Amino acid sequence: MRIADIRTRLRALGAQPLHEDRVLRDWVRVMDHDRGRRRPDDFLPKPVRAALPQLDAELDALARVVSEHPAGDGAARLLVGLADGQAVESVLLPRDGVCVSSQVGCAVGCRFCMTGRDGLLRQVTSGEIVAQVVLARRRRPVKKVVFMGMGEPAHNLDNVLEAIDLLGIEGNIAHKNLVFSTVGDLRVFERLPAGRVKPALALSLHTTKPALRAQLLPRAPRLDPAELVAHGERYARLTGYPIQYQWTLLDGVNDGEDELDAIVALLRGKYAVLNMIPYNFNPGLPFRRPDWGRARAIAARLLGRGVLTKLRDSAGQDVDGGCGQLRARAAPAVRPLVRHRAPAAHGGHGVPTRDT
Repeated sequence: MRIADIRTRLRALGAQPLHEDRVLRDWVRVMDHDRGRRRPDDFLPKPVRAALPQLDAELDALARVVSEHPAGDGAARLLVGLADGQAVESVLLPRDGVCVSSQVGCAVGCRFCMTGRDGLLRQVTSGEIVAQVVLARRRRPVKKVVFMGMGEPAHNLDNVLEAIDLLGIEGNIAHKNLVFSTVGDLRVFERLPAGRVKPALALSLHTTKPALRAQLLPRAPRLDPAELVAHGERYARLTGYPIQYQWTLLDGVNDGEDELDAIVALLRGKYAVLNMIPYNFNPGLPFRRPDWGRARAIAARLLGRGVLTKLRDSAGQDVDGGCGQLRARAAPAVRPLVRHRAPAAHGGHGVPTRDT
C-alpha cells in the first residue's frame, strides 16, 4: 500500500486534503483520531470516520515485529514482517532515531554486505516504509529517520520520496533529520532538490580509488569518487546540510596511507563530514574489522589534517545485527519471491550510531 493509495481511498469517501492530512498525521504520529475533540465526529466526514477502523487495521497489518534484539548500546534490532511474508530490518537507534529499510534485499551486491547476497526480491512500498517508523514510535520517541537499512533507496525512489514527504510534513521530523543514503545514483541529484522536503544526504564512498570502488560496490554507478563528491557538494550548498560521506573501514583494504592522503585531497574544504565506520563483522565474508585503536588513530589524523571525521560504531554489535544478518538467520521462515535486477544499489553495512 502506497501513501498515494491511502489518499485516493480517503478522497473517494469524501475527504478533502485537510482530512487526508489529519488521518495520515494521526497514523504517522501514533495519535488517537479523537484527541482534543468534544465530539468524535466533529471533524472528519461521516463516511471517512466510518471507514477508519478498517483502514487502521490495514495500516497496522503493513508491518509487524517478528523479533526484537536489544543491544547494550541502547539500540535494538527489529526483524519486521511484511504482509506478504517477506521481512526487512529496522534499527531503533540511540538518541531517538530509527533506521529503516527501503527494499527487500538489494541489487548492488556490496562485497562487505549481507543484504545483497540474495539480490533484490521486491520494493518496499511507501506505506511499509512509514509503517516501520510507526512501529518504532510505539516503542520510543523518534526524531530522526535514516534510510540506511536494507536496500538502495535510489532504486525505489518514488516510494522513498513519498515516505520522506509525509514524514517531513505530517510526521513532525525535521527535514535535516531525514537522511537519504545512496551509492550515488544520478537520479538522486535530480529528484531530491525538487521535493518540498529536502532530506540530508549520505553518500557511500568507502574508497577514493575508482577500481577498488568498482570491486567493493560491483553494481553501483561507475562514478569517479571525485565526481560523486562534486555532486554532493552542490546538494550540500543548496540545502545547507553537510553531506555525510560513509566509509566502511576494512582492515587492510581501504585504511592505507594512500587512502588517507587521497581523502584529505578530496574532502578538505568541502561542506561535509566523513563518517568512518569500522566493518560490522559478517561470518562467511572475507573482511576484517580493524583494531579500534587503529581506527581512532586514523580518524584523529584526518581530523588534524582538516577533514571533519567522526568515528562511529555500528548499532547492535553485540547481537550481530548488521543489516541483512537478522533476515539471513530467519531465511527459512521467509517466503521467497522472484528476484529482480536493478542498475545499482547499496546494502546495509552497519548503521552509524555512536561518535567516538
